[in-house]
Amino acid sequence: MKALIPIAHGSEEMEAVILIDTLRRAEWDVTVAGLTAGTIEASRGVKLVPDTTWDRINPDDYDVLLLPGGFGGTEAFMKHAGVQQALRDFNAQGKWIGSICAAALALNEAGILAGRKFTCYPGVEEKLPSNVQPVQETVVVDGHLITSQGPGTAFEFALKVIAECSSPNKSKEVRSGLLL
Repeated sequence: MKALIPIAHGSEEMEAVILIDTLRRAEWDVTVAGLTAGTIEASRGVKLVPDTTWDRINPDDYDVLLLPGGFGGTEAFMKHAGVQQALRDFNAQGKWIGSICAAALALNEAGILAGRKFTCYPGVEEKLPSNVQPVQETVVVDGHLITSQGPGTAFEFALKVIAECSSPNKSKEVRSGLLL
């Protein structure tokens, strides 16, 4: 599987790194694309170095598009025309999309959440329209959409992504290796 994970200044570092690391343990081809060139300063000041920049990739080359949360990163995803178009394209093509924490707001901006079952960080629902509201579950799968709540659910999110998009057996193998 080829996964695309964008990051931006203010992305939640635990969510991004746990997702990237766990998918790579499953032997996925993971590309971390910064929305800007250079080092990204995550939400708690951790410096992350993307593999490339968004303008150097073609989202059509990927099977899965996953957004880490963090309000700064989420706001960047909401404003970034390329990320928004990729989300709409993945959704229209039935390709896997995932978000964790506040990144549900970027999915909503792309028009993906209406009529869907999803979850996000508690309190984020206040920034969503009243007809688009989350359920309070750790990880939710609705068709080709996988969502999760926050930093503490990042491992469960990553393992569910592996199980749903690739192989339940590979997910169990990775879980065992992580001692979860």
